[in-house]
Amino acid sequence: MCITGSVGQNGRNDKGDVKRIQLLLNMNAAACGLEKPLVADGLCGSGTIGVLNAFQRHAGVMSNGRAEPGDQTMKAFQDRLPRGLTKEKLWTIMTGATEAHIKRYHEPLLNCLERNGIDTPLRVAHFLAQVGHECGDFRYQEEIADGSAYEGRKDLGNTQPGDGKRFKGRGLIQLTGRSNYTRYGEAIGRDLVTGDNARQVADDPELAIDVACWYWTSRKLNQWADEDNVRELTRRINGGYNGLEDRELRLARAKWVLAIG
Repeated sequence: MCITGSVGQNGRNDKGDVKRIQLLLNMNAAACGLEKPLVADGLCGSGTIGVLNAFQRHAGVMSNGRAEPGDQTMKAFQDRLPRGLTKEKLWTIMTGATEAHIKRYHEPLLNCLERNGIDTPLRVAHFLAQVGHECGDFRYQEEIADGSAYEGRKDLGNTQPGDGKRFKGRGLIQLTGRSNYTRYGEAIGRDLVTGDNARQVADDPELAIDVACWYWTSRKLNQWADEDNVRELTRRINGGYNGLEDRELRLARAKWVLAIG
């Protein structure tokens, strides 16, 4: 489901839900008579409600300035979604991102998904749900902690002084430890171990996305996406079920945006 509560006139107007409605209205700018896009700020003022009313009139549904989960207004929005994973659709899924985040990662994401066989709507939905949780909607490309907790972790290949901090978690699904940086570097033909090269995994948007795709494909996670098994995907990525409820909510939103089911 794209929204979890009512939005608009006398609605619950949770910020994330309002932002998604604003993005959907912007995708229908011509139908709504919008000369410039709404600011997707999650604040439901008279402007947003007025544009929602205009969309409802155009779509031929009840014009009450409010949208509810699963109602005719939301169905009209879904029926009018553009084809493909556009920037606007990605932002509707990754609602916590800024517009700058979406611009930074959209094209690398499309390239990476195609290159790695994450190429059906269901696979894409599961990938975005898991990655969205792991990186906080593109806001975190690097572990917040300094990595000192990994110092001396031989299971991660951290055998040299400073390896804990040098090879802290980076990427949209975090790569951690000298061994994993070495393995990923070998897979893409780049030295990610020497000097400060490890930082590239966070600083380069292509690598930040690519390492998440590499993790996904190297662990054959498409098979669990094909089975629509969010629980097993969570276990294989997280090692447990931390954040399962959030991942499930994200998956439901991605499925709605990608018109699955």
